[in-house]
Amino acid sequence: MTIHPTRCSNAALRRATRSVGQLYDEALAPSGLRTTQYGLLATIRGLGSPTMGELAEAMVMDLSGLAHTLKPLTRDGYVSVVPDPRDRRARRIALTESGTAKLKAATPLWRAAQERFEAAFGPERAGRLRELLHELALPDFRAAFDAGAGGQDISEPSAT
Repeated sequence: MTIHPTRCSNAALRRATRSVGQLYDEALAPSGLRTTQYGLLATIRGLGSPTMGELAEAMVMDLSGLAHTLKPLTRDGYVSVVPDPRDRRARRIALTESGTAKLKAATPLWRAAQERFEAAFGPERAGRLRELLHELALPDFRAAFDAGAGGQDISEPSAT
């Protein structure tokens, strides 16, 4: 059965995300992590000890979705969730020693998946794809979308 491309950008992005996500999940399976968990651990490492809000913003997730995704990582001892010493209302997320070790063990699997993706898709196209996807996750795109943008391409400077 051949599935024809859709004109719906959301449907096309979700299909591609599910497909590529499955490939990365299979590659990361020996580590016991799913792609979303690996990405979360790597983002936490990159941010240091972010608050829940900072991590949610970096991951472009709502707080309830983030809390749901963090549960198994907390249960398995890969991350700790502790009150912020300066603001007890905020919670900070940190990698534990076990989480750092898990991330280190999974990284070669992730790198191999990256290399396979680039080999299959082409390094130049893969780079362009990442740049375009990054733009879609920026607040500028959301603002243009929310404003109705009137068909204006936000990647092009306006003539005003």
